[in-house]
Amino acid sequence: MAILALPVVGGLIYMSMPKSTPKASGPQFTKQGTLTFYAEQGDQAISTIDIEIKADDMGRAEGMMWRKSMEDNQGMLFIMERAEPQSFWMRNTYIPLDIIFISEEQRILNIRKNAQPQTLSPQTSQGDAKYVLEVIGGLSDKLGVKPGDRVEFERQ
Repeated sequence: MAILALPVVGGLIYMSMPKSTPKASGPQFTKQGTLTFYAEQGDQAISTIDIEIKADDMGRAEGMMWRKSMEDNQGMLFIMERAEPQSFWMRNTYIPLDIIFISEEQRILNIRKNAQPQTLSPQTSQGDAKYVLEVIGGLSDKLGVKPGDRVEFERQ
């Protein structure tokens, strides 16, 4: 009888052991600076997040592709060569994103909220954007960030 009970007890012990969290695959976030959101009127900071910066053609082309996760306190800032209408897609992007289009004067032009992953549907700016910020889907609503608000960023 004890021999038959041994596998059952072993199974119960195994099931009660803490499970290791699988590591996220794909490119990992690299902090290269910080970005602060400010309310449209006044100098009141809304929130500050860590940013990864993409300022060259290759970095801008890859963007958030292949990433499996992003934290609420992280974002990817694209610095474009010139302020002009911008259009992004979600090809090979696995998580919903809020895409925030920002003018050369660092004012938020518009926000494409919860852009659907794995699509080629264009996510476009309403006006000439010099910067584009991608954050986890829903974060702009969570923080209360809206068009007209401004941003400031610092590189590390």
